[in-house]
Amino acid sequence: MQTPFVISRRAFLRRLTTSTLAVPFLTRGLRAASPNGKLRHASFGASGMAWADLNEIARHPQIEVVAVADVDLTRTAEFRKKFPAARVYQDWRELLAQEKDLDTVNVSTPDHMHAPIAMSALQRGCHVYGEKPLSHDIYESRRLAEVAREKKRITQMGIQIHSAREYRLAVRLIQDLAIGKVREVHTWSSKKWGDPGPMPQRTDSVPPGLDWNGWLGVCAERPFIGDGWYHPGNWRKRLDFGTGTFGDMGCHIYDPVFKALALTAPLSVRSEGPAPNSHSWAVDAVIPYVFPGTAYTADRTVAVTWYDGDARPPRAVLALLGEAAAPDQGSIFIGTDGVMLLPHIGMPVLLPETKFENHPLPKVQGENHWLQWVDACLGKGTPAANFDYAGPLTEAVLLGSVATRFPKTTLEWDAKALKFTNVASANQYVRRTYRKGWEIAGL
Repeated sequence: MQTPFVISRRAFLRRLTTSTLAVPFLTRGLRAASPNGKLRHASFGASGMAWADLNEIARHPQIEVVAVADVDLTRTAEFRKKFPAARVYQDWRELLAQEKDLDTVNVSTPDHMHAPIAMSALQRGCHVYGEKPLSHDIYESRRLAEVAREKKRITQMGIQIHSAREYRLAVRLIQDLAIGKVREVHTWSSKKWGDPGPMPQRTDSVPPGLDWNGWLGVCAERPFIGDGWYHPGNWRKRLDFGTGTFGDMGCHIYDPVFKALALTAPLSVRSEGPAPNSHSWAVDAVIPYVFPGTAYTADRTVAVTWYDGDARPPRAVLALLGEAAAPDQGSIFIGTDGVMLLPHIGMPVLLPETKFENHPLPKVQGENHWLQWVDACLGKGTPAANFDYAGPLTEAVLLGSVATRFPKTTLEWDAKALKFTNVASANQYVRRTYRKGWEIAGL
């Protein structure tokens, strides 16, 4: 049995002088076929959501896990135990440079590195399973979708409930006009990925095994702060690294709304809640969107409003639920002929119950979101949340994050031009500049 090993940065830099690393990344069409007929897979991230993704993907009999990259080597123990023959890297760039025969990857890191790693893997010719949100910034999502399409790579965003029976049934009910055409939607999450408090004014020692520079990646240098301020627990709260509650849960909970109503890019977005401070996202967001109407909406435009933390839809909206309790996370679709409550994660409920108690439910089956993607990489089917779908969805969600920086201001959005047309200062948040030395081709 082969012993796993870590390729050090020093060894990697020595190898940069060799002819093999002087050659640009090989595309998939130039690679030799796997000797056992399996897809050679690598994971970016070894714990947390990366571990969950990897275990699901590895269930497929045609997957061979060959490598992992994680900036924190202390979080690789479970990986080493389960995949003892796989190689362990601390720098994701080293993995891509050394593992020339990769077919598939999952990108399951903190949000700020989703796009840089996914884009680099796409440029290598790999098929990509990318965690949500697809990117930290709007421009990155647009480019990932474009490049995946150009290179004809098989992609999937990690909104696994998209493929589950609950969300598929909700989409079917809306598109079957079970509650008529939709007038408005209210959607929320009780999570509080924000921090209105002050930032600690100290510098802590970097824990053994953590490459802090590599963890920062494309973001500006700064001192390490311990006690979970950044790593491993609270990076979602920080402006540069996470995308707040909306970025974390919006891609999940907005997903069935986006899919059911066949939404395109919003026309405008506005924040009625607090603004972030200098370092962290706010909580208790209230973010109304206006989308163009579709075949499933009652009017030429449709309002979709997001709430998080302790914020909730108005009492008049919650009253439409009757005796049904509002879940901690979910959506309310208000139609011309009724209401649909969709918990996250739960079966849709048509209201009022007296009207819909005998309403026949269509037969809808769920699928394994991860294995659906692997099958598609093998030429069987099309992933339900590929980047052509997930890119526009993520763009819409991230517009809400930008809006929180401009409270009580309606931001008008030109999706084709990828810019706000009435508040020029908002455009600085569409695309950020990567740290010098961390520039990524394609971004």
